[in-house]
This record gives sequence, structure tokens and C-alpha cells, in this order.
Amino acid sequence: MPRGNLPVDAARIARDLADLAALTEPDRRWTRRAFTPVFLEGRRWLAERMRDAGLDPVIDAAGNLIGRRSGRNPGRGTLIIGSHSDTVPDGGRYDGTAGVITGLEVARALQDTGITLEHDLEIVDFLAEEVSIFGVSCIGSRAMTGQIPADWLEREHQGRSLRQAIVEAGGDPGGLSPRNDIRASLELHIEQGPVLETEGETIGIVTSITGITRIALRVTGRADHAGTTPMRLRDDALVTAAGIVLDIHGEAYRRARDEAGHFTATVGEFTIKPGAANVVPGAAELLIDARASDPGVMTHFVDWLRSKIAGRPVTMQVISDNPPCPCDPSLCLELETAARQLGAKSRRMVSGAGHDTAWISKTAPAAMIFVPCKDGRSHCPEESATPEDIAVGAAVLFETLLAIDGRLAR
Repeated sequence: MPRGNLPVDAARIARDLADLAALTEPDRRWTRRAFTPVFLEGRRWLAERMRDAGLDPVIDAAGNLIGRRSGRNPGRGTLIIGSHSDTVPDGGRYDGTAGVITGLEVARALQDTGITLEHDLEIVDFLAEEVSIFGVSCIGSRAMTGQIPADWLEREHQGRSLRQAIVEAGGDPGGLSPRNDIRASLELHIEQGPVLETEGETIGIVTSITGITRIALRVTGRADHAGTTPMRLRDDALVTAAGIVLDIHGEAYRRARDEAGHFTATVGEFTIKPGAANVVPGAAELLIDARASDPGVMTHFVDWLRSKIAGRPVTMQVISDNPPCPCDPSLCLELETAARQLGAKSRRMVSGAGHDTAWISKTAPAAMIFVPCKDGRSHCPEESATPEDIAVGAAVLFETLLAIDGRLAR
């Protein structure tokens, strides 16, 4: 078990998480989607907590809420601790919010102990990490690092563009420019899986954030009357599509079992047309979410899928293809050292979910840790984590921050 007298306060973390979770859509628990009034209310609450922690809250051009604390030598650059306060519908008490509150608690611990870092510190609530109403995610971290596609800003939802929504959140899309002052970035997140809890470990050291490839398939058949068309004469698109789904599941299971590293593939969206009980389906559309820690494994999976549908009435389009993002080895080692010094059991692991850290890691040294969540549940109302586990994670970040600050100042 971790040693006593942690530099952070578990009760204070618990109060903040409860207060932020209470800011939710009135008819949906734990729902605070980006670009909604309740999301902006949550941000106003966070800005006040930042001021209480001795931080200067500002919103940057990308629409990120940042609590700034000047270091002894500001010209040395900036250290970041950040995550996100937006949620998926009906699930968001800990996903993202634990990381933001942890950063806030680290700032309070610095204030309590009278420590001034050599570097500037920023506690960041990244804008719209979850898939937003505009159909895209990690908007704030992409924009902060100069990786947001220009055409994204013109995406619309109910007559409002993403550009306009960022302005309403306090940002300035016309003033976007990539940051070049970030010396290191850290993030805490609940695991969103069962490994840490099952194995009795408190800290997961994330070595890599999995790559995500999304593939659309369209299966063409022929719509016919469901009662008058003999079974032997049908060209049922759904039957073909269902077989492909089963093939994908089987191949993903095999690769996850036999290949090194992390691999998953999920058909998460499936529609049939025309979609009537008395009509043989004439078309089916599938969206595949495939994730791999090894880009070579993903390439082989995509090649396998192409060969599987070859010669069949199926078209395939790779919608997006983001490669895995390794975390910085030096930061991982410092996180591991801090966990050991605190007496916290840790293990190295791959993140199967995407995070803002993935985008920061493309332009600056970045790393993250996981803390356990109950039964591995996430993105649901039952999502839960203990303040004690989160406090241990916060203490690991606190000690690591001090180590990074000293190393980079030498």
C-alpha cells in the first residue's frame, strides 16, 4: 500500500469530483457535453477552483481552459497537467474529470507546501476530448499543437459551425498557432478497463496510446418483397453483412490472442436499407473501429479485410487512420520511480482508448498514468473510482512534476 502522509488531500479530491458531477443535464446523470450550456457552467466552476488554488485561469485560442502558475524562470518553458471535463452522454463522473481535478489538486499541493517550480505550470481542461456534436474529438489538444484540420472549423451542427462554437467557449480560431514551449505533459485517467483492479495494482504506466483506424463498408444487395421472393432467389445484403461482422470478430479475437501488443476490432455502427420488416434488405452499411498498438498489425488487418471482401458486392473506405502514439520513455521512468517511492504497485500497459495526451505527444514529451475503476466500467452511469486511488495517482504526478522540473532545470 502507498505510504501515509501523501502530499495531496483525498477528501478535497472527492468533494471536487462530487461538485463537478452535480453540474449535469437535468434529465441525464453525469452528462456535460462540450459546447452546451451545462459544460460552460462546469468551466466557470473550474475557473473559480483554479483561482482558489493560486492559478490564473484563461481560455486560449483553441478554447482550452488553462490555469497558469508562473515559475521562478518562466523562459525555461511550460509543464502541463491536463485532461478534459466534457463527458459522453450518461457517463462522466470520472472519465476526464479525475484528470482535471488531479491537476488542480497538484497545484493546491504546491500552494500548501510553498513550492515554486523553475518552470511555468499549466493545469489544462482540454476542449471536447470526447466525440462532440460536430462528430470530431480531441479538438482542444489538436488545436493547441497545430494538428486540427482547417476544414473541421467549418463543420456544422444545427446551423452552428465548430468555429462559432469555439468562439462561444471563449476561444479565437483565427489566432490559432502551435505551442512550442511545452517541455513535458502529464495526464491521469481512470483505466476504463479491469486490469488494475483485477491484478490489485494502483498505478498503470501508459507506454503507448493505441492507434485507431475507422473503416466504412457498404454491402449492396437487392430489395425485394419479403413475402413473395423465394429464399433461394434472394440477394439479402444483411445476410452478407452479418457474415462479414462474424468474420471480423473472429479475426480480431485471433489477433488479440496471437499477436504481441493490443488489438481490438468492433462493428459499432450498423444500418440496413430500406429498413422495413416486409422488405429484403437491399443495402447494409458498417463502421468498423479497429485499434492496435503495433501499426504493422493494423496494416495486416486492413489487408486481410480487403482480401475478405474481394469479389463481393462490398465497397470499403478507410475513414481515418491514426497511428499509435508512444509515451515519452523518460517520463514513464520518472512516473514509475515516483510510484515505487510512494509504495504504490504499478505496471506498464497500453491504452486502448484515445486521449489528449496522444496529440500532445506528437509535439512534446508526454506521458500518462491510469488508476483503477470499479469493474473496469466506463462511459456509463456506473463508472466509479475511489478518491483514495485517485489521490495516490495525484501524489505520483506531484512527485513526478518535481522530478521533471529539477531535471529540466539542470
